[in-house]
Parts: sequence; C-alpha cells; structure tokens
Amino acid sequence: MFWKAFLSTFGLLVLAELGDKTQLAVIAQVCKFNRPWAVFLGATLALAIVTALGVVVGQALTTIVPEAILRKVAAAAFVVMGVLMWVGVL
Repeated sequence: MFWKAFLSTFGLLVLAELGDKTQLAVIAQVCKFNRPWAVFLGATLALAIVTALGVVVGQALTTIVPEAILRKVAAAAFVVMGVLMWVGVL
C-alpha cells in the first residue's frame, strides 16, 4: 500500500507541476540570480513545507470530514477553478 500511494502521488504531482506557475517562477529566479543551486534548494524547501502543510491539514480533515465528502469538495473546487480560468477570471 505504501508504494501504491507513493507512486500515485509522485506521478500525479510530476504531471501537475510541469509547466505550472511554480516552475516558471523557479526559471525566473534562476535567470535573475544566476545561482541555480541556491534556487533549487530554496524551491525544494518551500515545496517540502507546503507539501507537509497539505499532509497535516489533510490528515486532520480526515478525522473530521468523511473521505467521500472531501473527495467531492476537492473535485468541485478543481472544476470551479478550471471554469474560472477558462473564462479568464483567474
């Protein structure tokens, strides 16, 4: 079960993060500072902290809200964000 969760999460995040605003921000930082290792370390630490926060909040939510409801709320949030991006609001 560990490897299934690990590989599923890894694959999902690699695909989701390719070409997103975080990657573009990292590219801009490397261009600005010309210090790729410093930018890599800063970005890695920032993403690790944000991910840890997501894990902690997600774990806490699962003790309060049933998983089925969390899935539906997350799906609805993605749909709403997608529509807002499509119409140019975001």
